[in-house]
Amino acid sequence: MAPTQAIEETDAGAVPDRAALMALDRPLVIRGLARDWPLVRLAQGSDTAFAEGLAALDNGAPVDTLLMPPEAEGVIGYNAALDGFNYEHYRIPLTLGLQRLASYSRVDHPPGLAIQSASIAACLPGFLEHHALPLVGADVEPRLWIGNRVTTPTHFDSQHNIACVACGRRRFTLFPPEQLPNLYIGPLDFAPTSTMIGMARLDRPDDPRFPRLKLALAAAQVAELHPGDAIYMPPLWWHHVESLERLNALVNYWWLSVDEAGYTTGHALSALYHAILAFRALPPTERAGWKKLLEHYAFDEGDPLEHLPGERRGVLGARTPKVLERLRELAKRYL
Repeated sequence: MAPTQAIEETDAGAVPDRAALMALDRPLVIRGLARDWPLVRLAQGSDTAFAEGLAALDNGAPVDTLLMPPEAEGVIGYNAALDGFNYEHYRIPLTLGLQRLASYSRVDHPPGLAIQSASIAACLPGFLEHHALPLVGADVEPRLWIGNRVTTPTHFDSQHNIACVACGRRRFTLFPPEQLPNLYIGPLDFAPTSTMIGMARLDRPDDPRFPRLKLALAAAQVAELHPGDAIYMPPLWWHHVESLERLNALVNYWWLSVDEAGYTTGHALSALYHAILAFRALPPTERAGWKKLLEHYAFDEGDPLEHLPGERRGVLGARTPKVLERLRELAKRYL
């Protein structure tokens, strides 16, 4: 792999508060953030102790589970024809998934198994009492990810994300948003994860189909996390996640930015689809003009209407409930 930049690190005793964390424009590794979780202590003893402790909290609710054949090498992705995925999807109780992982741990070339984004409140309600993360607050719902040596290819989240390793080891390779052209992203609307994924394997940098991948790898940041360690990832940072042991578990927390009026935009990815629908097919000169308009009114850090009195700035005035409702009305009118 190409040379990587170091991710800034801190320890659990010097963690910034949530607001300061959100103000960062880069990932941050937090060593030992979840070191006092009872399940982390069990994981530091053995995989078996961790699995038994987790199973004791399981209420039997089904969780989304992916099963990949051994030839997939644990990499979640597409089939050869790109018209489907390389896994079978099941809904099974968490304890059954743990039992399957235990049996696969005794096989040289096992299938890949990944329990994905399971709502902890739904399947492990007893977890919440003794595994709090005050940094994010009780208003953010944790989710659980468990598997064997599985890789989630390069993808991004539109929300802030803190991921805590509870068992095993995970290697995160991260790319800043500007590396998008070098990551060879697959279809926007057909992906094995909640957002689009990179088609290039990071362990094959010489693949002739993806010549710009080496440029992305030169700008990559890499961190290996152990039980109790956590990483904060800002929205839109691309990340590639490798689970490195026979049993790996991670708990993550997603939350949206909130403006000074307490307003969240929801999933901004929908705006991308609207923009593609509205602008992509326009002639180049028109598209360039709309790009300037968007930059001026949506992305410029200045005040695009500073020449008008505050009461006459309309939907670009103070973000009051009335102004936000007017924006919603206009957005629906022009769909």
